[in-house]
Amino acid sequence: MGQQTMNSLGIGMTSARTRQRMVDRLRDRGIIDERVLEAMAQVPRHLFVDEALAQRAYEDNALPIKFGQTISQPYVVARMTEEVIKSQHAKKVLELGTGSGYQAAVLGQLIDEVFSIERIDKLTRSARRLFIKLGYLNIRCKTGDGFQGWPSEALFDVIICTAAPEKIPFSLLDQLHVGGKMILPVGDNKKQKLVAIVKEPHGYQEEVLGDVIFVPLLQGVVR
Repeated sequence: MGQQTMNSLGIGMTSARTRQRMVDRLRDRGIIDERVLEAMAQVPRHLFVDEALAQRAYEDNALPIKFGQTISQPYVVARMTEEVIKSQHAKKVLELGTGSGYQAAVLGQLIDEVFSIERIDKLTRSARRLFIKLGYLNIRCKTGDGFQGWPSEALFDVIICTAAPEKIPFSLLDQLHVGGKMILPVGDNKKQKLVAIVKEPHGYQEEVLGDVIFVPLLQGVVR
């Protein structure tokens, strides 16, 4: 699992105490899995945002990062992580949309193997440097088209998507074990739903988890 470095502890508004206040707010909002709350307490979110925004890192808000992307609101990260670990045998997870790397880092505290795909190469490189710095040896990331998944590493226990396709990419279910789960926002830039899809031997079950807003999941790669 990932390990925190001494340099990640921060001071003042980026300190472990400030991080704990964020966790307390998440608990008040209904995040009840203590494993998720502990993971959120361990990951230094201020290192995953631009330095100019570090003082706002532990607010419960999405924040802009480079290339028109965002780092997700902590509550949404925690909610999606709870859904991931509801799968009792979730040891190998694929993330579509690395972005800053924050969601992958939270998963890296809890999951044996995390594979993450990002279409913007500079974001991939930035996230990889952070994973190495923070000791997340169980996270692998690459630049690629999220709609293609990561066939050479399939099958996965869970696929989590941190950007929103307009329609559910059912072809990705082929990269899940039977009983595996895909968690993703679906919709356009005006209306999106967070959906959990469980793969069954002869089909799937779909559950709507709530309303969300994510950046769109786009095809192709940006070098």
